[in-house]
Amino acid sequence: MWIPMMAAAAQHDRVVLSPRRLQQHQQQQHTPSPDRDRHGQRTYLHMVPILPPPPAGPAINDSQDTIISDRLQDTSFQYASAAPSVISGNAFTTPSKIPNSINKLNLIQSHSNKWGSSRKVHERSTGPDWFETKMANAKMEKKRSSKCFWSSSFVVDPTTHFHYKWLMLVTVTILYNLVFVIGRGVFWELNNAMPTIWWILDYASDGIYVVDTLVHAHEGFLDQGLMVRNSHKLRENYFSTSKWKSDFLSLLPTDLAYLWWPSGSCSADVLPCPVIVRANRLLRVPRMLEFFDRTETKTGYPNVFRICKVVFAILILIHWNSCLYFAISYVIGFGSDNWVYNLQGARNSSLSRQYIYCFYWSTLTLTTIGETPQPENELEHVFVVADFLAGVLIFATIVGNIGSMISNMNVARVEFQNRMDGVKQYMAFRRVSKELEARVIRWFAYTWANKQALDEERVLAALPDKLKAEIAIHVHLDTLKKVEIFQDCEPGLLEELVLKLRLQVFSPGDYICRKGDVGKEMYIVKRGILSVVADDQKTEIATLSAGSVFGEVSVLEIAGNKTGNRRTANVRSLGYSDLFCLSKRDLWETLRDYPEARHSLMQRGCQLLRKDRLLDEDAFLQAQTQNETINEAVSRLDFNHFVSPSRGVEGYIRLA
Repeated sequence: MWIPMMAAAAQHDRVVLSPRRLQQHQQQQHTPSPDRDRHGQRTYLHMVPILPPPPAGPAINDSQDTIISDRLQDTSFQYASAAPSVISGNAFTTPSKIPNSINKLNLIQSHSNKWGSSRKVHERSTGPDWFETKMANAKMEKKRSSKCFWSSSFVVDPTTHFHYKWLMLVTVTILYNLVFVIGRGVFWELNNAMPTIWWILDYASDGIYVVDTLVHAHEGFLDQGLMVRNSHKLRENYFSTSKWKSDFLSLLPTDLAYLWWPSGSCSADVLPCPVIVRANRLLRVPRMLEFFDRTETKTGYPNVFRICKVVFAILILIHWNSCLYFAISYVIGFGSDNWVYNLQGARNSSLSRQYIYCFYWSTLTLTTIGETPQPENELEHVFVVADFLAGVLIFATIVGNIGSMISNMNVARVEFQNRMDGVKQYMAFRRVSKELEARVIRWFAYTWANKQALDEERVLAALPDKLKAEIAIHVHLDTLKKVEIFQDCEPGLLEELVLKLRLQVFSPGDYICRKGDVGKEMYIVKRGILSVVADDQKTEIATLSAGSVFGEVSVLEIAGNKTGNRRTANVRSLGYSDLFCLSKRDLWETLRDYPEARHSLMQRGCQLLRKDRLLDEDAFLQAQTQNETINEAVSRLDFNHFVSPSRGVEGYIRLA
């Protein structure tokens, strides 16, 4: 069986032998191979590499045939290592043949060494896999990235708080340019009011733009879940997108156009003002949108932020349109007709009056609310038509989005109200008593007031299992550790049990359990007060508050429990109570994978029963002996089935 496989492997390689190696090969072919043991039986653990006759072709010298030794050694060791181990009762050999088989394996190794004696065995180096290499490189790059800001290894992690604060600063700078570049370019009094302050703010914003370009070019990004910190790759990724175009266009020194602008030319006679050449600074708007997206993700009130963002967009559009109206009035001539702005008079010439009137006119036009003066020439008609179209398209979309946002803000309330209305209709149809109906309505009011109307499973359904488990551990693990029988359990068991906890809400007067009921759940009090009452339902024996646990012994099903795993008291809720529930089925399903923890829990449960003198020792020992006997029998059956003589080693390997 092995010889054809060796021949096929050699045929696949198609090697050519040198004269010296060919002579050795022919001598070894005429030597009988000891492939039978001393009893004359054939063994499968021995094999001799047999090469086919060398094909016709040019011979190679001794220095070129070193690859032959490699291939023969690799093939011999591969088949020797692949040979099945000697196991008693298998179909390959018997225990008496073990020494002879080992000798034959040694013979194979020496035979391969003789074939490869003409050269030093090539040692293949095994490096770490790609993920380990990637992680090591990431750590090295992260260490190098801790250098100074201006080094070539400077990297900004976009998930850090520093990056978010930086985006906030850049957004403020962009807002400054959005509002004042257009406004100062049209309203000359605004531009001439404080030139020194405008000069400082302009070039301070330019400096922030320059630094932001460097930050933007060195922002890390994720590649297969790992943060890329290589500066070359970061710059390559930056220039592969269109981000660099808007960044560099916004940095063009268009201020040089000031050299061709006469000093003091910004007035009612010459518009626009020279600051209009800085309009290319508005191309940095994508960075502001990036900040908005980050804020919407981080904030706990996303709907409110979306509404504020839409209102801000409306105000910017109205501001730009009011500036455009004032500029068109300048082109046509201030006060030349009723449609344009009239600059005559001390009242109309003030900056506040100019801007407020233009903003008012722009609001009426874009929102199509109220009446505005009728246009009187072609340019005025074109501008008004363009404003009306913009108002219909843009503001209709904006108003629709606002309505949708407001609806989404109340969707939870609407859904809760619909569910409560459905229950009311059902109770009216079934003629439920007024007292019970009032209790149901009070329960609805309590769940809504305490934010418990949400379905946790449905809310967390979109998350992967790992994140859901981490949330459950963060919320409920401390609660589960309060249970006495779970205090010494391993963390893995507690983490799995946390996922099984279910929250239940009980109304005033509801019985959580009654005496004599079969214990199928254990309870942990999260909030509220419970009362343990006697059989007369009036006498109060004890009270349970937040953190109390009851029913934990009944879910363990300890043999010898004198109560028969039944409830020993009546537990009633005094007010509204929130309880975590762990069912017996979920507990035992989890304990199947933790036999040591199961044994520990049983011992702790027995201690609690002994403390209350509720454990029958004889019945407990008898049940324990029966369980051990059953476990031993099952183990023997499994072992016999696992390595039975009829299945052989092949069956053993297949099962493994």
